[in-house]
Parts: sequence; structure tokens; C-alpha cells
Amino acid sequence: MKMMKKISGIVAAFFLGTIAFAQSSSDSTLKNTAASRFLVIDPQQTSPFNDGIWEGWGTSLCWWANRLGYSQELTDQSAKLFFSDQGLDLNIVRYNIGGGDNPKHNHITRTDSMMEGFLVKKGKNQYEYNWDLDKNQRNVLSKIASISKPFHFEAFANSAPYFMTKSGCTSGAVIGLFDNLKSKSYDDFAEYLATVAEHFKIHEGIEFQSISAMNEPTNIYWWAKSYKQEGCHFGFGKSQSKMTVALKKALDRHNLSQITITGTDETSVRSQTKAIKKLSKEALSYIKRIDTHTYMGDIYDKQELSKAVQKTGKGLWMSEVDGGSMLDKKFKDEMSCPLWLAKKIIEDIRTLRPSAWVMWQIIDNHICKDGYMGRMDSGMVDLNKGYWGCAVADHDSKNIILTQKYFVYGQFTRYIKPGMKILGTFQNDLIALDQEHGQIAAVCVNEKPEEWEITLDLRKFSKSGSKTKAFRTRGTMKDGEHWQPVPSDEVHNGTFSAKLAPYSVTTFIIEGVQP
Repeated sequence: MKMMKKISGIVAAFFLGTIAFAQSSSDSTLKNTAASRFLVIDPQQTSPFNDGIWEGWGTSLCWWANRLGYSQELTDQSAKLFFSDQGLDLNIVRYNIGGGDNPKHNHITRTDSMMEGFLVKKGKNQYEYNWDLDKNQRNVLSKIASISKPFHFEAFANSAPYFMTKSGCTSGAVIGLFDNLKSKSYDDFAEYLATVAEHFKIHEGIEFQSISAMNEPTNIYWWAKSYKQEGCHFGFGKSQSKMTVALKKALDRHNLSQITITGTDETSVRSQTKAIKKLSKEALSYIKRIDTHTYMGDIYDKQELSKAVQKTGKGLWMSEVDGGSMLDKKFKDEMSCPLWLAKKIIEDIRTLRPSAWVMWQIIDNHICKDGYMGRMDSGMVDLNKGYWGCAVADHDSKNIILTQKYFVYGQFTRYIKPGMKILGTFQNDLIALDQEHGQIAAVCVNEKPEEWEITLDLRKFSKSGSKTKAFRTRGTMKDGEHWQPVPSDEVHNGTFSAKLAPYSVTTFIIEGVQP
């Protein structure tokens, strides 16, 4: 009987995808009907990274801060909506150290990605730093830093200054398959990054806790004269290792050895695994945390990367992703894109098991009848289809327009806080423990048109809780719910049950819990 129960548990876990972090087969889903799921929560099942401690949620500032930072109204709104506890309460901020393209070029037509670099060429072999540049992004960064709470500031670069590149262009190489940084410019680029980090620490009061010299380095999309943004190819192995070593030496010269070097921020999860294996021993020793993007890669690729990182003893973040995808293209509704995001977050954390999850840019579209610097902005998104970002900046009305994707992201970011432990990530559910306050936060997704019932078995805890609270997002921006408090039953005999409304994301807070 025990063996049959064990086998049935394994089968259920395989087909239903409801096992958390390597739970034993007998702890799998005990009951699943057409419209219910039963989850056993084990307080011992935590992530292997960062001692199981969740480090937080975040977003990149590029390119949206570069576009709206000129307006103090929009800057203030963005800080409140995205980084304060009145909004998403994000705590990870990725700041882009721009390269700055050749001033004679006029090919970047995407309005938000025309970046300025601090190092300016004044003549043949003559360069100087201009710290008045990049005012917009720096204005947003400064406003965020003024919020009274701990932040993790990470610096990263998409490209070196144009005069350090082979193509003379920060958008990429003449042929995007090949490296674009001049062989003699590795030390110069590293020195540039370290100089910027030191300046921010001394003169702007911003201390970067981590830094990455490369962004999607083996991506083949970085071509010279591109219309959209900066990018620089660094091949696996030798090039990435050389850049990492150069950065380490530059940081040491500037007395910034406390800054964590991360890498290598590949577009593809499979490429990230390959990149780790190709790094030199010296370069790998300098990288303290692996940052990966998850634009490409299935669940097996992510599990493989997680295992590879564990073998190195490094940390692991999911440092960038988003997408204009929908839960189902046939399901044209304001919740279709937000539900895709919820499922994406859960899958990434379930398979990679990282200690942080960072969205690409929180604002991807801008509205302005006059455009920006001679270019036209992208305009309003179609809320019933897929779209990038969680909000839209309206420069005509000086207002940030929110979407249901914003509120769904907040179902995670507002309730699963830094310092908590991720206990289990099931197919549609993310469970975290706040041991300090004796609480569990459970984010539960229902992507079905019918109501579902969920039951959490908490009997493995010494105290399984008592009172509960619930907050839900569903429906439309006009008539729907946005972190709406909803009734929630108490825990009974070590189990908690609740109904999940159709097409909804609900976060339950269970109080009085002890491992």
C-alpha cells in the first residue's frame, strides 16, 4: 500500500506539475478534481540560493526613466507607483550605464532608448567626463533613492562608448554575430564602468551593490545602425572572461571591491548555462552571482541552469524578462496578458529557484502628440491583447496609466517581501514564509473560466495558523478588482481552503504560522 501511494504520488506530480522544490513523492498533491487542487506545504522546502532568503522584486530603469525623467510630475508618480509601499514596493533597481552613440548618428528611432554616456570624445585621443549627462534616468534614480527603505541598486551596461567599439556604433557590430568591443578597449571599458560607480557613490549618494558589464552578450540581434537601442556582443569563453577580469581589476583600483560582479545576463537560459561552463576559472571566481534572462528556454533548460549554478556555489537571479504575450490568443480580455505574467513568474521561480525576479522595463509605451527629440512615441497599448510593461506614460497629461498587469505583478511584490522564504512554487501557486512575523503569503492563480477551490495543507508546521486575509485582482481596469480585500476563511485543523474566482490572481495571508 505504501509503495502504491508513493507511485501514485509521483505520477500525479509529473502530470499535474504541482510538486514544489523536490518534495518527496508522498508529499505531492493529494487530491485533484476538475475544479480543485490540494497542496501540501513543507516549511523545509526552500531555495538553495542565498540561504533560501528571498531578495526581492524589481525592474530596469532603461529605457523608460530615460524618457520620462525630464518631468518631475512623471518622475514622482513613477517612484510612488513602482517603488513605494503605496504601489508595487519594488526594491531592486537596475540602472543602465549608457555608452552614448556617435553624435553624428541618427538611427535610433525608438524614443526611450537614445542613451547618453558620461565619457565624451573631445578630439583625437581626447576624452572627458560630463556628469551633467543622463539627467532623466538619474532624476528617477535619485527620486527612488529618497524613499526611506533599503534598495538593491545594480548597475549594468548594454554597450561601451561608441569610440571603444569596432563598428563605431553602440547599437552593435557591423555583423551582429561578432564581438564589437575593440581588443585594446576591455580595460578602458572596465575603467569607465568603475569610474561611473565611484562617482555615484561619492557625489550622488548611490552605492551600487552589484554590477554587470554585459547584457545579452551572445545575442545576435546587436547590429550597427539599429533603430532601437545599444547592444554589444561578447562571445562565450575568452571574451566574456576577459571582460569580467578587467572589471574586477578596475573595481579594485577604485576601492570598490565590495561591489558584487554578476553575469552574464544572457537572453537564453540555455546560453546562460553554456556561458558559465565556458568562463575561465579566474573569471568565474570573480562572479559572485549569476544573472540570467528567461526570454528563451523551457522548464528543462531552467532546471539545468539551476543545477549548474548550484555546482558553482554562486547566487542566482532572474534579472530580466517580459513579453507581449497572452494567456491564450483566443482569450481577448484585460486579464489575458496579466495572467500570462503571473504564470511566467511562477514558472521561472519554480524551475530556476532564484532569489530575485526582475521585470525588464515597467513602462514600455509612451504617449505624446509631439513625440520626443523628433521621434514619435509608441502610443497606448491595447489592453485586450498582449503588451510589454505594466503601465503607460502619458506625457500630454503628465499621468501614468496603469493596467491590470501592474496589479497582477503587485499580487506578488506587495506581499512576498525580501527576507521571506519561498516554500513552494506549484504550477499555479507561489507560497512564501515570513518567519519573523509568523505569516504565510500564498499567491494563487486561476486562469480558468470557472471557479476553482484550493486547499493548503499546513500540518507540517508546528503551528499551522489561524486568521487569514485575502487580496484579489481580476476583471477590467474600469470595473474590476485591484488588490481588492475579499472575505477569507480561517485555518481549520491545519488546512486552509478558499474559492478562486475565474480569471483571477488572489494573495492569501495566513497568520499565526510557525515552522
